[in-house]
Amino acid sequence: MDASTITLNDYQTAAKTTDKTHGKATGLGLPILGLFGETGSLLSEVKKKQRDANAYDSYERGVLEEFGDALWYLAIIAAQADISLEELAADFRHSPDGPLTFLQLQPQPSLRLPFPTPEVSRTLLKLANAVGNLANEHGEAVSKTDRPLLLSKLSVIFRNLIDAATEAGVTLGDAAVRNILKARDKWPLERMPPALFDIDFLPEEQLPRHLEIEIFERLSGEKAYVYQRCNGVNIGDRLTDNNIVEDFYRFHDAFHYAYAAVLGWSPVTRALLKVKRKSKTKVDDGEDGLRAIIVEEGVAAYVFSRAKEHGFFESRDEVDLNLLKTVKGFVHGFESETCPLWLWEQAILTGNSTYRYLKEHRRGRLVLDLDKRSMTVQELAP
Repeated sequence: MDASTITLNDYQTAAKTTDKTHGKATGLGLPILGLFGETGSLLSEVKKKQRDANAYDSYERGVLEEFGDALWYLAIIAAQADISLEELAADFRHSPDGPLTFLQLQPQPSLRLPFPTPEVSRTLLKLANAVGNLANEHGEAVSKTDRPLLLSKLSVIFRNLIDAATEAGVTLGDAAVRNILKARDKWPLERMPPALFDIDFLPEEQLPRHLEIEIFERLSGEKAYVYQRCNGVNIGDRLTDNNIVEDFYRFHDAFHYAYAAVLGWSPVTRALLKVKRKSKTKVDDGEDGLRAIIVEEGVAAYVFSRAKEHGFFESRDEVDLNLLKTVKGFVHGFESETCPLWLWEQAILTGNSTYRYLKEHRRGRLVLDLDKRSMTVQELAP
């Protein structure tokens, strides 16, 4: 996708492939609520930048993402009512021929503004008011069967969105492309994991493609320790919770093994198994060294704390998108940043499922299959 050539209809078609709101509620209520929420998020981005000025250094990235999210909800509302984005932008068409591109909506290149102008805030308030008008006099979402009324209201919203983007120095074509890439990172059309990171290294420097790890608990007095064993040999140090309140963090290596199995990435596991990629100094130092290990431990600790608040994701098949984005931020600059969000989600759910088993049974045999990007846990006899 190219921001300079992407058409409105191409974007809307791509957006529909990632629509998870369809069928989850009656009418248009859910996507309209989403659009209202994203409008509020846009206002929040502007407010933070106006309040904190130079201290808020994620404004440009954040406002571009929020414009993309608002555009996505608008496209989905229209699509569910069989209205094309081109119909909403009829006033911008100067030629009857050819598809309408985002570039035609903003013919003058938008400047990257360091600060939002006062006009942006006013236009965003107009946008919020227009989105609020999608509700009828009874507070219910306008029916998609009332096509002329919905077309009129959505057209006003689209114009306000375009004006706000221009005033904010955001190119909607860029926002559209970024939005689709993000959505497909989480909800791809086809789930094909990337190649394993060590595929071109010697076998002795690769993570084992098939691996069994025994994890079990032993008591020493009143204190519980967790041990690990591979091929009959103890590996790593014995672990405790290292916490005043028992929370069974001593079983958290399940997360590291899940990252190894599903992502093909785990500096911690490489260190335990002594399969660092020493044939390439930069890889050994940058990807398998102490800093990478610390980053992975940080990811595991963060995921553990978030999962702890939600029953370690029991009976869940999805992870909060913000959690996934935060994890990607943790590993920025490391090879695992190239892993798509959906694969991180799979790794996190796998790790938590294994952790729950170990917490309940206090022992288990982990079976890793990197070729299948999977890890299962089996009963381990005392």
